Amino acid sequence: MMKTLKDLINKDRFGWALVQKWMENSKNTFETLPRVSKRADEELLRLQISTKSPMGAIVFETGGILIENGWLRILGSGSTKLNRGMMEWNKGKTYVNEGEKGGFLLIADDVLGGYFAINAGELGEEIGKIYYFAPNTLRWESLECGYADFINWSLNGDLGLFYQDYQWDGWKADVATVEGNQVYSFDPNLSVPEKNNNIRRSRRLILIDEHVKLALESI
Repeated sequence: MMKTLKDLINKDRFGWALVQKWMENSKNTFETLPRVSKRADEELLRLQISTKSPMGAIVFETGGILIENGWLRILGSGSTKLNRGMMEWNKGKTYVNEGEKGGFLLIADDVLGGYFAINAGELGEEIGKIYYFAPNTLRWESLECGYADFINWSLNGDLGLFYQDYQWDGWKADVATVEGNQVYSFDPNLSVPEKNNNIRRSRRLILIDEHVKLALESI
């Protein structure tokens, strides 16, 4: 039986309080996108996860969260800068009909065309863990952490280390102009190593709906 909004909304907002605690002294810059009430209600109903959890809280309380000028985008209920609600974005990719449970759930992505998902059995053996579709390997890889730890890492982890080979001079200014429905496409792609600077990689922006097919086809 589907839970109602009354069932899903926790008045104490425990999940959101936890996220706000991680935000208080965040090591990484972030922008919490404003929620649209009707859209937040709809996304929470589709998600069917209580706001007691960080995931339910982020979907209900935010339109999404942009980390480091939008280099990393955490999905919420959708907003002008990130016009993709979590369940809206997943429909047709990880599930087809309302109420279905897919084999994974896309929860965040980055401008490189990397995708973060909670594994429900389709991406590997570690159920409930976050997997990352790495654009340099074109494979889904377990990050060996759950959703809450992933959100805390996004706000306070060493993103520079994680992305050290792929952040170029002036990337912050460039990324600030990227729309939430865009990612960079690289030529040659990131799976081709730049050996001894013999190749010069170019990049251009494309729609994420076009790019995500690569990640889905790799499963």
